[in-house]
Amino acid sequence: MIDHMGFPVTHFARSKEFYARALEPLGFRVVMEVSLSDDGEDGYAGFGDERPHFWIGTGKPLAGRLHVAFEAKNRAAVRAFYEAAIAAGGKDNGSPGLRPHYHENYYGAFVLDPDGHNIEAVNHLPE
Repeated sequence: MIDHMGFPVTHFARSKEFYARALEPLGFRVVMEVSLSDDGEDGYAGFGDERPHFWIGTGKPLAGRLHVAFEAKNRAAVRAFYEAAIAAGGKDNGSPGLRPHYHENYYGAFVLDPDGHNIEAVNHLPE
């Protein structure tokens, strides 16, 4: 349904590193980058598999907390995302596990990114 989405971040280089590390276990990487400065501190980075689906960039940071959920191929990928995101500086917002209040097989993990946004990896299949 969604082709791509993006939002501004407070510190582009820090957030780009966070997302590169956190999304790698899900099979996503920086596939397109637009630099707006010689030092790499301003610009846009698009993450995806073959083309960008998720973008971050410089700009006026959002007020409030945004929620983004990335599909994981299996529960192991959810756990790997969580571990990578925490190692990259994310803060725990819900360790990997079943969330049966959503549905029987909802397996997700939640971290807060450097700007405090709620980032999730989720798998809906029974293991």
